[in-house]
Amino acid sequence: MAYSLKLTKQAHALRLIGLSTRFASTAPVRKAKHQFDKNIVLIDGVRTPFLPSFSAYKDLLGYELARNALLGIVKRTNVNLSDVDYIIMGTVIQEVKTANVAREASLAAGFPQKIPAHTVTLACISSNQAITTGIGQILSGQSEVVIAGGVETMSDVPIRFSRPMRKLLLSLNKAKTAQQRLALLSKVFSSKPLSPELPAVAEFSTNETMGHSGDRLAAAFGVSRREQDEFALRSHTLADKATKEGLLADVEPVFVPGRNEPVTRDLGIRVSTMEKMSSLRPAFVKEHGTVTAANASYLTDGASACLIMTEEKAKQLGLKPKAYLRNFTYVAQDPKDQLLLGPAYATPKILQGSGLSIKDIDVWEFHEAFAGQIMANLKALDSDWFAKNYMARQEKVGSIPMDKFNMWGGSLSIGHPFGATGVRLVTTAANRLHHENGQFALIAACAAGGHGHGMLIERYPQ
Repeated sequence: MAYSLKLTKQAHALRLIGLSTRFASTAPVRKAKHQFDKNIVLIDGVRTPFLPSFSAYKDLLGYELARNALLGIVKRTNVNLSDVDYIIMGTVIQEVKTANVAREASLAAGFPQKIPAHTVTLACISSNQAITTGIGQILSGQSEVVIAGGVETMSDVPIRFSRPMRKLLLSLNKAKTAQQRLALLSKVFSSKPLSPELPAVAEFSTNETMGHSGDRLAAAFGVSRREQDEFALRSHTLADKATKEGLLADVEPVFVPGRNEPVTRDLGIRVSTMEKMSSLRPAFVKEHGTVTAANASYLTDGASACLIMTEEKAKQLGLKPKAYLRNFTYVAQDPKDQLLLGPAYATPKILQGSGLSIKDIDVWEFHEAFAGQIMANLKALDSDWFAKNYMARQEKVGSIPMDKFNMWGGSLSIGHPFGATGVRLVTTAANRLHHENGQFALIAACAAGGHGHGMLIERYPQ
């Protein structure tokens, strides 16, 4: 009791001088090994509000959402359009008419036609790939100023005819006589190919959905249904709190045609109760599964964008960066049994490559595909057995402090537009570093195909 009282008095004294026990630090400035020969900086990042699919953005095409993100980063940073050398955006489910959505969005946003733009895709880490591709452009000397971002709209996914139907239609187009056309048409209307083909939700190589894989992963690591529901509730509660306190400042309003008021905040955040969450049935593994609609990320529409360049270029343009982009890595493992373990593999690579340990990281931002996936990755990182048997390490990576982990919510609550989440993670991490007076942040995410990504950023001095 005396020890507790002493801490309380200390906290009160610090508050009197305008500090907080959380942010006041006398620790010496730490140094990380740099992966690049130039200081690459993040000026800022923005995003549209993330909305559940089939809601306010349901009539917008992907390039229109991406256009809003591009306009938002220009507005936020006041960068001159003519100073931008390249635009890169990530997306996962492409609209055929705007396959290079980065180019179509940049033209729609009014960027000069001479600025090249291309689109990348790497599942849920597509906009992470956009950022690191931009870093490569800068380091190679091809570009000085790059906008990287991403977009996804699940409200309007491309639905195709089946492959047999497509083959028949193409053959019909090549038919030279009326008799040939009639023969082909009879096949069209007398067979099954008329049924439409939705975008696949299962892994091509394993034919297993990510949700089913997440359920198996949670079971393998002994993550209970209650633990998953508790983490999901934590995510929504923290996101709700961050929204009310104005901390999710990366959001730029979107004016949707036909609506009187702009969309100004994320609309998928729902603070529920454990009782309500526990009443939901399993979504993937029926009867005995633990992944439900409440503890999984939901289909989301949204876009994001960030501005990156060298520190020297930022000074020339009079722009104040938010963070240094120090190191990044990509990993891949077995898509059958380790589909969602990317963060567990990427995190030690970033720490080792940077010469840091878990205790050196002030801010952690992991992509929350499923609550069970997050808990499994945290357990893997804190397991000597996993380290020795799967990571060729002599000892575990360690336990991540939960009071530094996803403190403004995450993909479970804020939403997960596949192609846009990566930039949100980096921007949130940078904003948290400034808010919490931290130095280093580590971002990590899993992705389809067994991929993973990690990045270290460092707060730019005030």
